[in-house]
Amino acid sequence: MAKQITKDMIIGEILQVNQGVIPILMNAGMHCLGCPSSQMESLADACMVHGIDSDELVAELNAFLATVE
Repeated sequence: MAKQITKDMIIGEILQVNQGVIPILMNAGMHCLGCPSSQMESLADACMVHGIDSDELVAELNAFLATVE
């Protein structure tokens, strides 16, 4: 079973799950995935900063992961 992403996960941790999520995060408006904040900031925090619905983004990320594993 594919690993599930949660909104409490750190962005850097999410990128380690599967780098195929990068385009999804970029399309959502998270263009600084390599910045130091991504190594300390949860997905929920990043979504709040960027004005993104974290539940919708988590669902999209997990839907992607379900197709690759």
